[in-house]
Formats: sequence, C-alpha cells, structure tokens
Amino acid sequence: MLPAKRRSLPRRHSERRRAPRAAPFRLRLIVMAKAPVAGRVKTRIAAELGVATAVRFARHSLASLLRRVGADGRWSTTLAVTPDIAAASRLWPRTVPRVSQGGGDLGARMQRLFDRAPPGPLVLIGTDIPGITPAHIAAAFRLLGRHDAVFGPAADGGYWLVGLRRRPCVLRPFRGVRWSTQHALADTLANLRSRSVAHLPTLADVDTPADLARCAAAFGRRVR
Repeated sequence: MLPAKRRSLPRRHSERRRAPRAAPFRLRLIVMAKAPVAGRVKTRIAAELGVATAVRFARHSLASLLRRVGADGRWSTTLAVTPDIAAASRLWPRTVPRVSQGGGDLGARMQRLFDRAPPGPLVLIGTDIPGITPAHIAAAFRLLGRHDAVFGPAADGGYWLVGLRRRPCVLRPFRGVRWSTQHALADTLANLRSRSVAHLPTLADVDTPADLARCAAAFGRRVR
C-alpha cells in the first residue's frame, strides 16, 4: 500500500520572498570650513594684502569648491564649520547641510567628524585648494574600497584630503600630529603603519600672497 500523499502546506509570504538586500553605505564628503570673516581666515594674506582680500578669497574659494564638488550625486556633501557659533550664520550656502566641528585642535575636530558621521566611507577636505576636482573625490572613494585610508598630500608636507573606510572600526590616526608643519602627513602616516594606505596626487594650497597670485586664474575672476 502506497503511503498517503502528504498535503503540502502553503509557504508563508515571508518565506517565499527573499529578504531585501541591505542598501550600500552612502558615500559622504565633509568640507571643513572656517567662518569667512575678518581676523579668522588667511592671516598671512591679510597681513600683506589686507583683511578684505583675505576674506574675499576665503568666501570665493568656498563657493567655488562647493560648485565643483558639492552637488555631485555620487556622494552627499556636508559643511563642517568653525567656530561652532557660526553654524547658524547666513554666510553659508543654504543648499548644503551644516554641522559644527567642535573644539580642540585640527586632529580632534577631524576625529570627531569621523566618529560621529553615519556608517560608510567618509572623506574630509579643506576649502583653500583650488585644484580639487570631482575626479579627485571619486578616486578617493574608489581607493577606500580596498584601502583603510587615503590621503591627498599637500606640497607643504600636510594633506588636502583624508578619507577613512571606517570598517570594521573607525581608526584614530591624528594623535600626536604636529599640525601646520612639514611633518603633518608623516606623523599621521606613522599612526597607520599597520594599515593599508593609498595616496592621491600632490596639490598646493593657498596660504600666502604668492600662492594667491599663482592660482588666481583658477577661480574664474580675480580675488584681490
């Protein structure tokens, strides 16, 4: 005698359909900016060319950078501003979200941004490097797909970009760095000896009147 045929029970809806895949991490770009007001920005330029020129450069440099990289749909862009009280100022573009950097030296402020941002690869840049292009930012994110950190070296021994993959943990590479010196990049890399690090091309920032004269054409109009 043949065994009775089992009646198959209907599969539950949740079992019939595969669980949806988790969405990939969002790529995030943070632009670190000082409030472009007299006495706070580009003091070496202000000392020789005047405060008005220094402030005009700072404002134009920020606006130009955000036009180039801030609206790119491949990543989300946020402004991290200092001092904190300036976060509510009308000086900033309304179209870009803002956060405050918090206190401490540059390393403490960068580490705070890396610690507090939502999950996913994160890249930080400054506002005074006219050579930054969307291609540089896209390359940084690609490199973070297979490296723990990425740097854009500056001609003066610092760096114009730093990015961390932040998986499986957030690294802490900024301890003991001698900021505003020719050792800044070397000190940071020394904290990452056991990690995989990639580099972008070296770019020059604008700190002096000579730097400003050299790069003035990159802004599309004079800032002096």
